[in-house]
Amino acid sequence: MESIDGLIESANDLFLKKRFLDAIPIYEKILKIDPTNLNAVNNKGYALSKSKDYKNAIDCYNHGLKINPNDKSLIINKISALRKMRMFDEALQNCDLFLNENPNELTVLYHKLRILQMIEQFDESVDICNKILNVYPNNGEILFDKAVNLAYLGKISACLESLKLSIQISDEFKIKAKNSSSFDGLEKNHQFLEIIR
Repeated sequence: MESIDGLIESANDLFLKKRFLDAIPIYEKILKIDPTNLNAVNNKGYALSKSKDYKNAIDCYNHGLKINPNDKSLIINKISALRKMRMFDEALQNCDLFLNENPNELTVLYHKLRILQMIEQFDESVDICNKILNVYPNNGEILFDKAVNLAYLGKISACLESLKLSIQISDEFKIKAKNSSSFDGLEKNHQFLEIIR
């Protein structure tokens, strides 16, 4: 019988090669031997999620959270899977529970702003952007997200200022802005055209 260390090594090797479907049965073997192995639980959940089997991924994360309710990686991966399943209320509840204890956790704040954006709560999403930008002022992705939210809110001058700052960080945001339907109402705005030129 193969040792648990050998199984973990084999599964993690497949996992790192992004061969998620091949890694899952090996993680299951590990969990038959040691049902409390949180590394195997989390990686199996992540592999399931990458295979778009979000329901079983969430079940896996929930199993791990029964063992360790405060495991940050399990919580964040569960929020991500809930978001991908469009289970926004439950995802937001999990974000808020985590943020009560860890108010500046960037990854959870990022998930929360994206969820709020998807459910068209743009004001609240801008608030989360500002919270992240207070800690990481040169985060181009968040500046771009803020610009998107502000565009939907019709706050055009603030939107363009945030978009301009994101593009100053990286030209990738210029390309994103050109291809984003969020800015469709600005195709005749001279300042917008100048920023994305």
